Amino acid sequence: MSCFTTGVTVVTAHTQGQDWGMTCNSFNTVSLEPAMVLWSVRKTSLSHEAFVSAGGYMVNVLGAQQKDVALKFAQGTQVERFADQPLVRGLNQHPRLEGVIAWFDCRIAQVVSAGDHDILIGEVLDFGVHAGHGLAYAQRSFGVLAPLED
Repeated sequence: MSCFTTGVTVVTAHTQGQDWGMTCNSFNTVSLEPAMVLWSVRKTSLSHEAFVSAGGYMVNVLGAQQKDVALKFAQGTQVERFADQPLVRGLNQHPRLEGVIAWFDCRIAQVVSAGDHDILIGEVLDFGVHAGHGLAYAQRSFGVLAPLED
């Protein structure tokens, strides 16, 4: 699976008075009408219950210069992950990370069990985009996709 190049996101949620966040490269589009997206979370993850029960989530699409953010949200406690991280609150208080190139504020429409993960399908309630290239990940390395020459 590491041969497949993906974009890098940080998915966040706010539930029971606490912010939750984790680096994720399983993000994908489901539908354009209505706008729906998905991502998956491992059932044994310490964050699993928080994300499934939060009612929604925010997908933060990381820019090419945000490798440090991807690494920060991949380890440590939730408090450590959010330390010194500028945030903007979405419609349902889910945290949006400042400086991302795109974001999707979602309501959970369906949770689908699939092997050792749950797939969280969300209806996009709000979104935004900024100019820039996305952070890519393949073969355990970060990078940026560049246009091919003709």
